[in-house]
Amino acid sequence: QVQLVESGGGLVQAGGSLRLSCAASGRTFSNYAMGWFRQAPGKEREFVAAINWGGSRTRYANSVKGRFTISKDNAKNTVYLQMNSLKPEDTAVYYCNTDTSYDQLATMRRITSWGQGTRVTVSS
Repeated sequence: QVQLVESGGGLVQAGGSLRLSCAASGRTFSNYAMGWFRQAPGKEREFVAAINWGGSRTRYANSVKGRFTISKDNAKNTVYLQMNSLKPEDTAVYYCNTDTSYDQLATMRRITSWGQGTRVTVSS
């Protein structure tokens, strides 16, 4: 079982930046695709970004494309989400998670548990 701990959230003004981190433990991190997801108040959880196990492929939700960058450091068992040009609509609790399939990760269909996440609040 993998343990995922998200951090780096906070309060930031619109136009600002934050970098989220997700530290993984419990299994071989480098063999899995990693992703970021978010859930805004009153809304369903949604996909934000994913990166394959080797770090060579990434995908983003249209709403964050060009503003957010996902990366991973297999040596540190950590995945990052650099968020620039933040907007009030980016306000949400952000979660990371894993899947053996890069293509399946964005669908969230095979994800059965979630961590506590890290809260991001963007003020206007």
